[in-house]
Amino acid sequence: MQAQVTQARAAQRRRRDLWAAGAGLVAVGTAVVLGELTASLVSPTVSPVTAVGGAVIDAVPPGVKEWAISLFGTADKVALLGGMALVIAALAALSGVLEVRRRFAGVALIAVFGVVGLVAVVSRADLTANAIPVPILVALVGIALLRWLIRKLLKWQPAAAEVQPPTTALSETLAETPAEAPPADHTPAGHAAGDAGPARRRFLLALGGTAAVAAVAGVLASTLRGAAAVVTDVRSKLALPAPAAPAPRIPAAAEIRLDGLGPLVTPNRDFYRIDTALRVPLVDPVTWTVKVTGMVEREIEIDFATLLAKPLTERHVTIACVSNEVGGDLIGNARWLGWPVRELLALAGPKSGADMVLSRSTDGWTAGTPLEALTDGRDALLAVGMNGEPLPLEHGFPVRLIVPGLYGYVSATKWVTELKVTRYADDVAYWTPRGWSERGPIKTSSRIDVPQDGRSVSAGTVVFGGVAWAQHTGIGKVELRVNRGDWKQAELAPGISKDTWYQWKLALPLTPGRHEVQVRATALDGVPQVEESAPVAPSGATGYHTVRVDVKS
Repeated sequence: MQAQVTQARAAQRRRRDLWAAGAGLVAVGTAVVLGELTASLVSPTVSPVTAVGGAVIDAVPPGVKEWAISLFGTADKVALLGGMALVIAALAALSGVLEVRRRFAGVALIAVFGVVGLVAVVSRADLTANAIPVPILVALVGIALLRWLIRKLLKWQPAAAEVQPPTTALSETLAETPAEAPPADHTPAGHAAGDAGPARRRFLLALGGTAAVAAVAGVLASTLRGAAAVVTDVRSKLALPAPAAPAPRIPAAAEIRLDGLGPLVTPNRDFYRIDTALRVPLVDPVTWTVKVTGMVEREIEIDFATLLAKPLTERHVTIACVSNEVGGDLIGNARWLGWPVRELLALAGPKSGADMVLSRSTDGWTAGTPLEALTDGRDALLAVGMNGEPLPLEHGFPVRLIVPGLYGYVSATKWVTELKVTRYADDVAYWTPRGWSERGPIKTSSRIDVPQDGRSVSAGTVVFGGVAWAQHTGIGKVELRVNRGDWKQAELAPGISKDTWYQWKLALPLTPGRHEVQVRATALDGVPQVEESAPVAPSGATGYHTVRVDVKS
């Protein structure tokens, strides 16, 4: 008899815990969505979710970031948001279970949510005063909804101790005496025939109604985020001025026609994106300015209209992420339009002893660029255009930096708002204290795009093709070897300039079997690509890109 009572109570507890977990999910989920809706109205650039996500990105070790980029590529932020959603859902469900078992235990967990969100929001560089109350609001709404739903749940699913033992043959026999028989409608407290049905309906209506509110708020938040991005409309109507120095004409033979080989100029929609912004910053060009501060004779500030009125330069430049593995695709070539950074710095007059420019994004991210690279005559630009149109939002609209010859983490600041002339001894950029090298020159490298690794090809002549790069130095030659044999020189297209990648191709006779093919490039200055394999940290990957092909007879 006692065992049956214990089993009944355990079953009741499991049912109640499941519904409590659902209540926690709905309560916290609704609070989070309402918080995002509120943030879209009062603080479009910072919300609790983006603040926590940004804090996570800042806090995780570089090795974890590299693992995420290698695993998810440019979808790393989607993966982070998905992971955050799973963690929030698990903790929300736990808050419901804790609250139904012990009053205020779940409330305490939500309060911790609120503190974490508040700390994350306050830590963001693009913090506004309006953003501070939002995580507090999220916590208070979550607490109120959880308490409300749990109270309704307990009216339907009371504490397990109130569950009556199941009727058994023995108990029926002992209860045959009329004086001892309970009333026909006797049920546990809270489960009276007249109460259980309505209590259940009230709980389910509350749960479903709250979930519906969350859904509507989510749609509104998404809509308002889009509306807040009035920037999108401004960008679509923006007409860029004609360049004073147009990009040189692309040589006719610069692009090799070979199936599977990507275009010489990367379309905007296909251009890689790697940054720390969980949500793309929305910067209104009407209010945008960039300041030159620090070790200068005079501080300078210009707005977007002034920038567009300058004599702009248009150049093809290939940029690459330091996280690009050997053979990776975190690299792209585009036609950029902008004002030479050296012209802006000349107006400010850098002081003697300065050797670095710390560029800052609107979201607080920083890059440390050698002052020399911004003043030595290369086409380092305050870019406003990409492939004939204004910069896409995700690529830095309205203004970003482009510096040939340097990895993006030390040069390619998007949504740039400040250039601080300083010294490496005095300032550090975002990635340097996280274990990356200070100056980040791009290393000579090459890649086989056709055929891809592991592909089967027919015996005979097989045409290989790919790209090679040594930005701001240029490529002198590309060679391939089969099964570690002699190197054979490939046909190298003329390329657009020394600041872009070059395409190449080579036809090789291959017999049936499995073959290993490697590629190496040599820069125009005669320095060959490094053969020794090295990881991306701390200064960029090295090694020969290798593919293996199965040759069928």
